[in-house]
Amino acid sequence: MADAMEDRCAVRMIHGERVERARQTVISQERAARLAQLFKALGDPNRLRLLLALAEQEMCVCDLAAFLEVSESAVSHQLRLLRTIDLVRNRRSGTVLYYRLADDHVRELIATGLEHIDEPRQGS
Repeated sequence: MADAMEDRCAVRMIHGERVERARQTVISQERAARLAQLFKALGDPNRLRLLLALAEQEMCVCDLAAFLEVSESAVSHQLRLLRTIDLVRNRRSGTVLYYRLADDHVRELIATGLEHIDEPRQGS
């Protein structure tokens, strides 16, 4: 299939202004990689459920583990990843760490995704 496309492009005129506009407006490779990392993190159902729970209230690892019905270790691992890419933050109260969403952008990302999957499909 790729060969057929290359052949077709070799004999057709390339729209140089469109290629140049795309080069000027599309994000850099580095930013694209960071954005892909964000969406990859959101691509796991358990991580999404963690974020949805934290969108409602701050919670500790023990409560999140009980909510997901998984080990505290598994939750801690997921929270570490989410914290690394700045989707969640924590605060310490004595010996307990409480987690919350990093900011409203995280809430908006999830809300937009939910709106998209809940809208009626056209042509189906």
